[in-house]
Amino acid sequence: MRPGTATALDRPIGQWLSNLRRPGALHDHPEWKAALEAVDPYWNPAWPADWQRHYAALRELVADEDGQAEVMPGVTCHGMDIGKWLARQRQHDVWQALTDGQRELLETIGVTPLPPEPETPAKAPRTASSAFERGVAALAQYKTREGHLKVPRGHVEQLPDGTQVRLGVWLTNTKSRRAKLTPDKHQQLADLGLHWAQ
Repeated sequence: MRPGTATALDRPIGQWLSNLRRPGALHDHPEWKAALEAVDPYWNPAWPADWQRHYAALRELVADEDGQAEVMPGVTCHGMDIGKWLARQRQHDVWQALTDGQRELLETIGVTPLPPEPETPAKAPRTASSAFERGVAALAQYKTREGHLKVPRGHVEQLPDGTQVRLGVWLTNTKSRRAKLTPDKHQQLADLGLHWAQ
């Protein structure tokens, strides 16, 4: 396929082909359509002509190769970066969006899609349990340094990883929710010297 400005034997063949691709242009000339399809079955594809031009250039590049040629981004043909175009076609989401005909054309010259990228696991939300664990760590650190558990309500304790725990508030809130704490959490607090009735 040639761009609309292409010429052959001083004739504007690109414009001529562009005109013939218009709906109904060959209605009265079925023999022309047959002749064009004999030259290239995809002379008037259901997908964009620009895609077909890139494909034709890629096919030209790999014609003399055994198997799939390495056409890296930056490899150009007829002024088009075919390597960059090829890399995009092989991306899983782009490949899935191609028509069956487009995928078939690429597969016939050895192009296959890249495997889908593994999904990045979502970060686990900071649960009440992890907040509790941070509070226990901050309380243990405070007790080691100060030698007691009388934490002022406004005190903020900084853990070694830089996390800041509003320890006084945490302690007050934990005490008010002590009836909802699991036996394991009560034990962790008891190990630090806090004994609250469940």
